[in-house]
Amino acid sequence: MTTTTAPSTDKQHRPYLRPSRLLKNVDRTRLHPAVLAQAEHRAASVQLRIADWITTFAGSMAFVYIHIVLFAVWMLWMEKNPWPTLTLVVSLEAIFLSTFVMIGQNRQASFQQAKADRDYSDQEKLLVENTELTRTIRDLSQQIRDMTAQIHAHVVPSAGDEPNADGRPSSAGGAEK
Repeated sequence: MTTTTAPSTDKQHRPYLRPSRLLKNVDRTRLHPAVLAQAEHRAASVQLRIADWITTFAGSMAFVYIHIVLFAVWMLWMEKNPWPTLTLVVSLEAIFLSTFVMIGQNRQASFQQAKADRDYSDQEKLLVENTELTRTIRDLSQQIRDMTAQIHAHVVPSAGDEPNADGRPSSAGGAEK
């Protein structure tokens, strides 16, 4: 699996986290097939694209800075007693953000499972191919041994054969007509 480097512009900030951007900004031939399938699946669904956008934004420093400003404004200028309402708002936000964290974890688990399944399938195919190649090499090696033995039998006389007058071994165990 190849990783992409984050471009410097804000519009393309961490494109590898958002499938729709990943599909636009990366050469698809360089992606693992499981990554490509997962990105296409997530980019095809509006709900999944919204969840991806929220989880990407909630995991950014911009999210932190916006909350610092909003909480400071709320506590300093919005209400005289900001704690009860602010506590309620923060609790509700935490509930929703934890849900999006779980969505992100489910997405990651789904991706890892799809990748593992694909890798397993590929390795099983390679194992079958390697087994077939090993058997073919074994069979060819046996044929080479047999041919070598035949050539050796024709070229080198056996111990019981006496050479003829012309220097070749006799054919019937040394008996001549």
